[in-house]
Amino acid sequence: MSADLGGRVEQYLEERRRLGFELRCQAYCLRGLACYVRNIADYESLTLDVMAEWARQTNLSRVDSRTWARRLKSLRPFTRWMQQFEPRTEVPDYTIFGRPSERPAPHIYTEPEIIDLLAAARRLGPESGLNGRVFEMLFGLIACTGMRVSEAIGLHNSDVDLQRGLLTIRRTKFAKSRNVPIHLSAVSALGKYRWIRDLTGATQDEEAPFFPDTRLRRHGEPLDQRHVERVFEGLRKELAWVNRGTHHAPRIHDLRHTFVVRRILLWQQQGVDVDQAMLALSTYVGHAKVSNTYWYLQAVPELMAIAAQRFEDYMPEVCDV
Repeated sequence: MSADLGGRVEQYLEERRRLGFELRCQAYCLRGLACYVRNIADYESLTLDVMAEWARQTNLSRVDSRTWARRLKSLRPFTRWMQQFEPRTEVPDYTIFGRPSERPAPHIYTEPEIIDLLAAARRLGPESGLNGRVFEMLFGLIACTGMRVSEAIGLHNSDVDLQRGLLTIRRTKFAKSRNVPIHLSAVSALGKYRWIRDLTGATQDEEAPFFPDTRLRRHGEPLDQRHVERVFEGLRKELAWVNRGTHHAPRIHDLRHTFVVRRILLWQQQGVDVDQAMLALSTYVGHAKVSNTYWYLQAVPELMAIAAQRFEDYMPEVCDV
């Protein structure tokens, strides 16, 4: 039965990916669960007890009830799907470990922190090589567009149109593609970077990566996200930022959060109707639902004043009814 579970996991992942879902985290959890039940001698079906014991494993990264709740939550879509083949499969709810905690608040970078990050990236060795330029421009592009890390490192030369000031993000998260207009200052910086990059002999083939890996064994290939994370971690330790989020430390992804927050704050200062502009912002950053963009209003302290003002504006209308 446990071997059959592994097959069902792969079948489920294949079906969902055909619909456009990437499921990286869920795939990791489901394959871990299938591996876990292979060692249960009397395993017959997925029960709440089995899944709860898997979630409690101390060899996983964390051992608190909130983490266990998140692990169980990741199993729910699969267990509902699994019931068509194995009706005895149970679907985990919130009665075991409670509800998973809300999304952690991000670290919102200050302008000096971003400037320091780009300067530190530029200093990355070797001194005569391209490595520092690649990471300076990569982090800078994420900061000024709110792109996901995977989107930025996935850019091909043909995706960067500096004549029109337009980036093309190909079938990324949720299997969607979109165009991202960029500011003239970003066009200028990208143009200078590409000129320097091409002088080093990087291929100008249309399908070549815009941000090539400079390491000898992967020279010219697209950057690997784990390598990017390791480089960022080193820079973060060097810069010794004070963490203002609720994650373990500031992350690259928080540059994306910072872009969204700063854009909303700028609109507020300019007197723009934030509600009217939110759909455009949601589309620009590639959110699947506009509610994902509104999340910032109640999750980020810098934007709580906007949410409070919107509530105050709404209350007189309610009282007048």
